[in-house]
Amino acid sequence: MILAAAEPGAIARAAQTLAAGELLGLPTETVYGLAADAGNDAAVDKIYVAKGRPADHPLIVHVAPGDAGGLPPALAHFAQDWPAWAEALIRRFWPGPLTLILPRRGAVGAKAAGGQDSIGLRCPSHPVAQAVFRAAAELGVAGVAAPSANQFGRVSPTTAAHVASEFGEGLLVLDGGACDVGIESTIVDATRGVPVLLRPGGISREQIEAVCGQPVRGKDELAADPRASGTLAAHYAPQASVRLMDAAALQAALQVLGTELDAAVDATPTVAVYARTALRSPSRRVLVRRMPADAAGAARELFAVLRELDATGVRLIWVEMPPSDDAWAGIRDRLQRAAAA
Repeated sequence: MILAAAEPGAIARAAQTLAAGELLGLPTETVYGLAADAGNDAAVDKIYVAKGRPADHPLIVHVAPGDAGGLPPALAHFAQDWPAWAEALIRRFWPGPLTLILPRRGAVGAKAAGGQDSIGLRCPSHPVAQAVFRAAAELGVAGVAAPSANQFGRVSPTTAAHVASEFGEGLLVLDGGACDVGIESTIVDATRGVPVLLRPGGISREQIEAVCGQPVRGKDELAADPRASGTLAAHYAPQASVRLMDAAALQAALQVLGTELDAAVDATPTVAVYARTALRSPSRRVLVRRMPADAAGAARELFAVLRELDATGVRLIWVEMPPSDDAWAGIRDRLQRAAAA
């Protein structure tokens, strides 16, 4: 059931749902999450079951912000002994689309952490999420485990309707509007002495390095990466097959394919194209959608467009490869994982 966040009593009902050990569809600025009390193992298990997610694949725990720019109170509940540069990142980018992998405190959040001795923490900037977390904290919920609210490996949701389409009417979904960022958070590992980028997102490597005052390592540069959300080689995939090509290869493929497609009697689109470059197709069976020229705009609509194109029933989605600069790193990452699936 979709419940508008602005409805009287909606925030309280959402917080009570979490405190009761039930699941909640929750908006954040990145994507919608499938939320549960991170301190309730039975509730966390419901996330794994609902998503079809392996139980050793860790979840990100979301916490309410601190007061007047202070550190979130739940930070010290879940984590301990974080480096000074990690705290600098927290003070600069929280609330916001940054997840930090930190040393976990004792047995706290072990189920959400997938049994690891580290835990992923994030403080979202979405006002609805913050209101729910604060209300839930008053009911004893210190933090909220909330992976993307979709079946494991599929396209992440950026609207309440996307979540409802994944899980049906049995799930309460709090509608906070479309997500502003549109792709999942940047993940930085802070457990190995130096910052390690595990997943690119809305906060760039350059921004992280500027705050840390040191280079950010890639996840392949050091051994023994912790497991983290959204880092599998194949992920974020629609039903249709995704293929990445440069603009020239896309145009050539459209020219070759056009005549063959139109030989069929059925005029239903078979191929969808999502590209920044203006492309021409001689076939009525090719559905063309323009990608925004700016990285922020492309990220904001990426998952929604993949879902929209997939819903047309096309078998193939051809996407123009994003630029190689750092601003597009998160979009490249999501598309490469979708294509790998």
